[in-house]
Amino acid sequence: MIAINGRFLTQGLTGVQRYAGEMVRALDELARRGEAPPMRLLVPPGAQGQEAFPALSPQTVGSAGGQRWEQLDLPRALNGDYLLNLGNTAPLLAGSRQAVVIHDAGVFDTPESYGWKFRTWYRGLQRGLVWRGARILSVSQFSAGRISVNLGVKEERIGVTLEGGEHILREPADASILARHGLETRRYALVVGTGAAHKNLAALHSAIGALAERGLVLAVAGAKDAGVFRQEGAPALDAHVRALGRVSDAELRALYESALCLVFPSRYEGFGLPPVEAMWCGCPVVGNRVGAVAEVCGNAALWFEPTRPDSLGECVARLADDAALREMIVDAGRLRTAGFSWDAAARRLLEFLPR
Repeated sequence: MIAINGRFLTQGLTGVQRYAGEMVRALDELARRGEAPPMRLLVPPGAQGQEAFPALSPQTVGSAGGQRWEQLDLPRALNGDYLLNLGNTAPLLAGSRQAVVIHDAGVFDTPESYGWKFRTWYRGLQRGLVWRGARILSVSQFSAGRISVNLGVKEERIGVTLEGGEHILREPADASILARHGLETRRYALVVGTGAAHKNLAALHSAIGALAERGLVLAVAGAKDAGVFRQEGAPALDAHVRALGRVSDAELRALYESALCLVFPSRYEGFGLPPVEAMWCGCPVVGNRVGAVAEVCGNAALWFEPTRPDSLGECVARLADDAALREMIVDAGRLRTAGFSWDAAARRLLEFLPR
């Protein structure tokens, strides 16, 4: 049997926890239809939301929480099962009887984005997992390559699952967020992300200028996690910027569907979930052709040149001034989503696990 590490049910929602939750939801559906091997979900005390996965027979095990639960209580509860870990970390004691999804090599490649305790723990743990023989998986070919370089695993031995984006359509759009922040349809560009250094929000200043010239604004959605990310690079708030804070999925869907475009300037991404969500919602993407974002978006985006600061604003201006170009990018994005569903990602994941 396969046991699934349910620690993500006790953590705040970021892209990693989103991946874990949506992947487990898809695995639960496959198990319900008899299209997956026997699986069970093991969770720490206090886990929330386990009732959403009835086909995986959720079970609370151990008495600790956090890393102690994962490193000690979880492996004791396996009883010989193969362990699937979906969120970058895994118990060293499970040895080679497990697979772990490492989403990127950011703690090695962009150390300035993380506190020293966090990156030291992640580096040491992930090296230990490789040494103990855990099967390494990731979410993009780019990430697989960077993990290979930093952890010494042959790239061809790293399974790539990809991700989905259709979760953003699960709830009806809540357009009330537009009125609360004075946003009008196609009269704003959207940014989704934290203030982490690698998110490169400082690059947005040229986009703010291009928007301001046309009477448009920049809407920034997302919360900062000071426990993980160093706070730097966020654009200064002025009359042309709306800081939205954390938003619900229903609100985010409305923001995507009404935006002129999503601006995604990140200079390092292991996958890049917001562009996929945007494409599912018919929102064109303006991005930085680095990391996994080019792999994910392909021809369904406009790309700015990071060495030329004004180019981001120029891309936004092109979409604002050329309705036909915008529709072409939207159509390309809708076609692109065919390769990014959670059902497909879960089926790919199962190919890397014992049957």
